[in-house]
Amino acid sequence: MVSSTEYGSHIWELLLRVDHQHEDVKNEFSLPVTGDLHVGGLMLKLVEAIKIAQDWSDYAFWWEQKKCWLLKTHWTLDKCGVQADAKLIFTTQHKMLRLRLPNMKTVRLKVSFSSMVFRAVSDICKMLNIRRSEELSLLKQSEGTLKKKKKKDKNSKEPATEDILNLCNSPVSSGLPANPGLYSKTMTPVYDPVSGSPASSTITWFSDGSSTEKNCSILALSHTHCSPETLAEMYQPRTLADKAKLNAGWLDSSRSLMEQGVLEEDQLLLRFKYYTFFDLNPKYDAVRINQIYEQARWAILLEEIDCTEEEMLIFAALQAYHVSKLSLSSETQDSTCEPEVDEVEAALSNLEVTLEGGNKSNILEDITDIPKLADNLKLVRPKKLALKAIKTYWFVFRDTSISYFKNQESAQGEPIEKLNLKGCEVVPDVNVAAKKFGIKLLIPVADGMNEVYLRCDNEDQYARWMAACVLASKGRTMADSSYQPEVQKILSFLQMKNWTMCSQTASEPENVDMKPECFVSPRYTKKFKSKQLTARILEAHQNVSQMSLVEAKLRFIQAWQSLPEFGLSYYIVRFKGSKKDDVLGVSYNRLIRIDMATGDPITTWRFSNMKQWNVNWEIRQVAIEFDQNVSIAFTCLSADCKIIHEYIGGYIFLSTRSKDHNETLDEELFHKLTGGQE
Repeated sequence: MVSSTEYGSHIWELLLRVDHQHEDVKNEFSLPVTGDLHVGGLMLKLVEAIKIAQDWSDYAFWWEQKKCWLLKTHWTLDKCGVQADAKLIFTTQHKMLRLRLPNMKTVRLKVSFSSMVFRAVSDICKMLNIRRSEELSLLKQSEGTLKKKKKKDKNSKEPATEDILNLCNSPVSSGLPANPGLYSKTMTPVYDPVSGSPASSTITWFSDGSSTEKNCSILALSHTHCSPETLAEMYQPRTLADKAKLNAGWLDSSRSLMEQGVLEEDQLLLRFKYYTFFDLNPKYDAVRINQIYEQARWAILLEEIDCTEEEMLIFAALQAYHVSKLSLSSETQDSTCEPEVDEVEAALSNLEVTLEGGNKSNILEDITDIPKLADNLKLVRPKKLALKAIKTYWFVFRDTSISYFKNQESAQGEPIEKLNLKGCEVVPDVNVAAKKFGIKLLIPVADGMNEVYLRCDNEDQYARWMAACVLASKGRTMADSSYQPEVQKILSFLQMKNWTMCSQTASEPENVDMKPECFVSPRYTKKFKSKQLTARILEAHQNVSQMSLVEAKLRFIQAWQSLPEFGLSYYIVRFKGSKKDDVLGVSYNRLIRIDMATGDPITTWRFSNMKQWNVNWEIRQVAIEFDQNVSIAFTCLSADCKIIHEYIGGYIFLSTRSKDHNETLDEELFHKLTGGQE
């Protein structure tokens, strides 16, 4: 038997703070507890002591010293490690948060501060009607990217209230559980494939009234363009080190917002973190396509990604067209609707084609035939004193290798050199106006990268060889089903650039109030006068003037994806054994070591050759093992090593997606690949 005095010694006082809005009720309570009291029981005792009749279901305990939530209500205080000195706050799990979207609009909505960021982003995307939430994440703007803005305007504060889109009344935003059926592929609100406007009959699935329809319209359309003054005030990276600052603030997807120091009413950036845009469909993805387009547009305007003058004018022409089309959208919206295809009918049609099997002879031919390219190309060898040796050889492309011979007759013998392109970097070197169609190959060798330049004669030849090189760099041959689409993608991009062949007398777009400074980066604003820019943008505009609104955005995204630096996120690292800092570029399929001074790639490692990777959390070092006994290790200097670890795991996770799985995500696998063991 235990005496009452001995039992009493196990009871201790725990001070609890309640985060509520009732001014006439105290917010601190001292309760007698024992170590075997479970968290749910403590919540019950506290609510009884508060004596306020309200819904407490969204409340949970936040442990201030340990920076963690006590969400397992069946755990005892002893198991949680709670003692008398613990500071527990009884607060709501869903709180207001401001998010800056890729289109620079700020939305204010209720978000779970207790869920892992991965889950919180999924809920946010449901509210905003953005599919494939796994491609996005939350970013804290680093101090370095805010300095310029602060210097320019010390009195600038948060955006004005009228500029903030308030979505706090959304079902998910109110803290209610999201209904999975609400967001299945067939229940997602349908958008007109031409105008991108939401269909009013389906918008009611998300909420009631016209306000939600208006909100979705705001997110699906780009209503304004920025002034040159606004552009000048924004952070523009000049060096690779500056670009590394842009990626330093990604939040940890395996921890909650509260655990990472995010407070109520804080502002974060919602951005596409992973540049693998899966299953883009204009019928369902009007908001998603527009936000990707906006992220691409701002990346180009702020020179976060490099592009040539010719490419900049293409982007400017697509933007100019886009803005001019928007001014007429209210008049043409109803008349441009295309008849929708019933999904069941489309599925049956696809099934019929699959069952019929198509043309069997072609299939057999594709299986047995080994595709190859053979052509006369110019080989450019860089020499000292900036001189180049250009010579024509007979090139043969087979599997993932290029061989070249003195001439076609000697192609039966041994080649002069055979280049294996697996794992190489392929960089376009094109100027359509000057009839220059070059391919720069950076091939990994033992002591770095071997540079090879190929010069093609025309667009068709360039498209075929460029597509073959791109696939070979990924370890795929021309027999792959993606070869022909890649050729067509390259040709369509070249066609957009080829505005000099069009009639110079074409009239200007309808009622375009052209301010060219709004469509190009500040560097080109300084280089050309306004009239010169206007003329050149209008020339480029002729090749895109017949596109629909959504097509113009998709072409813009496609052109962005064609840039050599597309999809690269930069970090400053120190490799093990090295005495100087380097830049590490992380892409969807590879890691690139880049010289920080020159910007030249030193080595490339493909994810397909990766055997394993891990992190030594004590010294914050990432170690990766590849095939052929290649291993690397580095520490990250510009960000936490967890960010790079999550990037690698995240891209590998995204590579496992398939259309068969529809919208279902293996969240457990994501955390297994990205969480790490700290």
